[in-house]
Amino acid sequence: MLKFMTPAMRPWLGLALAVIVLDHLTKWWVSASLDYQEAISVLPFFSLVRVHNTGAAFSFLADAGGWQRWFFIAVGVIATVIIVRLLKRHAHEKRLAFSLALVLGGALGNVIDRVLLGHVVDFLYFHYQDFGWPAFNVADSAISVGAALLIWDSLFGKKPVTPENDAS
Repeated sequence: MLKFMTPAMRPWLGLALAVIVLDHLTKWWVSASLDYQEAISVLPFFSLVRVHNTGAAFSFLADAGGWQRWFFIAVGVIATVIIVRLLKRHAHEKRLAFSLALVLGGALGNVIDRVLLGHVVDFLYFHYQDFGWPAFNVADSAISVGAALLIWDSLFGKKPVTPENDAS
């Protein structure tokens, strides 16, 4: 067994794997069902659209000339190492570990796309009249929810006991 995989980490690594699988199943379905830049209106404010993002969130650096692919792969790999170490250290802190697992699964889902395809497949597109939110995918959603929960946990989570706040 891998040295970093403790029994307490298994559920969190399983959650990260589930995010990766769901992310890639949905990307596969969209890629098999829609042509590039084809859109299907689902609701007045929501469409499925197949787009390829070579940049980061909101297509940041999408037109940077190609170097960004390797940069974002490196960032994803470094983030993975850091998150796995944090998960090992905090596997028993359920809220924190849940958040980290979501970010881990999302980051790896997008890294896999970048390695295999050179871009990330995005397909969830919310819009209203002339305004449209940039298309995103399941991995992006997991990263966003995980990051929001990390912020929530840092603001409202259990505080460490110090002499100043010790009630005993």
